[in-house]
Amino acid sequence: MSHFCLRAATGVVMGLSGSAAMADLTADQVWQGWTGYMADAGYSITSATSQSSGTLTIRDLALEMDMPDAEGGVSMRVGEIRLVENDDGSVSVTLPATLPIAIAAIDDEAQQVTADLEIAHEALDLTVSGTPDAMDYTYSAEMLRLALTRLQAGDETPEIRAAEIRLEDMTGNSRSDPGDAARSVRQELRAGPVTYELDITEPEDGATMDVSGSMDQVAFTGDASIPQSFASDDVAAALREGFRFASSVEYETGRTAYRVEDAGDMLEGSSSSARGSLRTSMGPDGLSYGASGEEVTMAVRSSDLPVPVDLNMARMGFDITMPVIESETMQDYAANLELSDFTMSDQLWSMIDPAGQLPRDPATLRVDLDGTGRLFLDLLDPGEVEDLEGRDSVPGEVESLTLNALVLELAGARLSGEGAFTFDSDDLESFGGAPAPEGTLDLRLVGGNALLENLVAMGLVPEDQASGMRMMMGLFARPGEGEDELVSRIEVTEDGQIIANGQRLK
Repeated sequence: MSHFCLRAATGVVMGLSGSAAMADLTADQVWQGWTGYMADAGYSITSATSQSSGTLTIRDLALEMDMPDAEGGVSMRVGEIRLVENDDGSVSVTLPATLPIAIAAIDDEAQQVTADLEIAHEALDLTVSGTPDAMDYTYSAEMLRLALTRLQAGDETPEIRAAEIRLEDMTGNSRSDPGDAARSVRQELRAGPVTYELDITEPEDGATMDVSGSMDQVAFTGDASIPQSFASDDVAAALREGFRFASSVEYETGRTAYRVEDAGDMLEGSSSSARGSLRTSMGPDGLSYGASGEEVTMAVRSSDLPVPVDLNMARMGFDITMPVIESETMQDYAANLELSDFTMSDQLWSMIDPAGQLPRDPATLRVDLDGTGRLFLDLLDPGEVEDLEGRDSVPGEVESLTLNALVLELAGARLSGEGAFTFDSDDLESFGGAPAPEGTLDLRLVGGNALLENLVAMGLVPEDQASGMRMMMGLFARPGEGEDELVSRIEVTEDGQIIANGQRLK
């Protein structure tokens, strides 16, 4: 639903296309730019217009758009918009204080779902400058709010006490520039504080959910290159034509609190972080997605948990890069995960280690890998993905994998490693149907024996199993230079041999 709401709001507030270039803008040129953008986005438009003394007034504006597969639609009603020509060649825009949006859809259970939303603002100042082909939107507002006022799914109508996102002290700009083959769009927005709240009760069983949060400051940037042949209903084709976008959201001091109650069960908690970011990009070369937070705290209480759960991390984050369209050439992929200086409360530690035998130093996990591979299908084409489920085939192949870093620090032990492998997809016999690997993996374990002895003393690992683990470590590893240090080099050769520290295993 939010996708259609955003397109509706964007169509009214920040239309991004125009007609023939001129030195200054007129109100009519801005209006023609809006209607052209909204029509290209799939909306049908009705309105009544009048013009007098450099002011264009649009009344009874109605926007309608069908959802894909004729499973509903979105509509928007706007009372009156005024476009006023200024002496400097810009155009000022006056919008109603509230803009209602109605959405109808069919859910997975074939139920009719309807939702009513409302966009509201206070002291919105919106000015359009530039040329009809390259409009520059500058805006600010004391407050901008998007609220869900009513939701119905079939015969059920949840009680909504609050469901809104609120941006205060908002400023931003949006610019669209034409090109020979593609139009470039850049947007920037800053706001703070940003608050959100969802307080809802299910009518059937009385289950409640209450979520609220805030961010002191938020900064958003977005860039897109949109080819002239862009079709929103075929993303894979658009990517092949050169469509790409990148966005970044950064925030300062984020907080969230929640409470869920259902049939006597309760779950509540809170989280916070000093700062964080969310990054997304997509283009012909693939999809990238990542998020991170610093000075992260989490607290969870539940009727199903014997003790409260309190966790802290200096940093947590991940990044993923992967191809999304079919290709005859290899493309890059990567994955990165980091949880650093992880600690938990003494109450939680006491459940695991009541005698305090394990070191309670902060734990860290870091995995950084990349490589090359290619897809045999378009992941963004639902039809191709659905067909794959009924076929005895693989969706793609991996050519190479590099482990740039592996670090695990836990309970006084530290495991680290790095390595690199290539894969031969023409050889599916040497390793039981999997592409044959070739490469080397280096591992180093410090404090492993001490950790194993502590686990045996705690009764978490039986002595006979510990003996088996020691035999395995003796087979795959050798003593290092330091105390309680093991190192291992695992090699897979071109002819299919597996060698551990110079000893052939296969």
